[in-house]
Amino acid sequence: MSFILETIVTTRGPDGSAHVAPLGVHVRGDSFVLAPFRPSRTLDNLLRERSASINFCDDVRVFAGALTGRRDWPTVACSVISGHRLQNALAHKEVVVDTVEEDGLRPRFVCTTVHSATHQPFQGFNRAQSAVIEASILLSRLHLLPPEKVQAELTYLQIGVDKTAGPRELEAWGWLMEKFNEKRNG
Repeated sequence: MSFILETIVTTRGPDGSAHVAPLGVHVRGDSFVLAPFRPSRTLDNLLRERSASINFCDDVRVFAGALTGRRDWPTVACSVISGHRLQNALAHKEVVVDTVEEDGLRPRFVCTTVHSATHQPFQGFNRAQSAVIEASILLSRLHLLPPEKVQAELTYLQIGVDKTAGPRELEAWGWLMEKFNEKRNG
């Protein structure tokens, strides 16, 4: 059985810099499967470096930021692989690519964990945090979905933001709504 975890994946660029991107990571037994879309920097970096860090974080600004051009989040060196992890990750896993399952749209990188660490306890998500993650996923697919569906989903997600958001969630939601309005009006 396989399931998906919404994470932040950090890959190493050709110049050694960190590339931070949200990615739903498939858990398949003891393996993690990364499936970035073509074309993407994450895909290029995985093909070249054959490793990544999978970051588990509760600061949803990182998810929203990646979709709105805000990718400069503090990172630190990984412990085993040549690369970076989010400095403020609650936990992270360093993975290496075992096999690549080719696909024209989304190749799948089947990975093994070579290092795992917990940095802070996970306290759970409030509804606003969940709404920001869902809206981030939704807005990453604007080119695939009808505008009416996107608007209806965002209207529903706004309820959770209105009821439970703190300053970080409000900032992230604002970034996403700004992006949505630019796409809708532009």
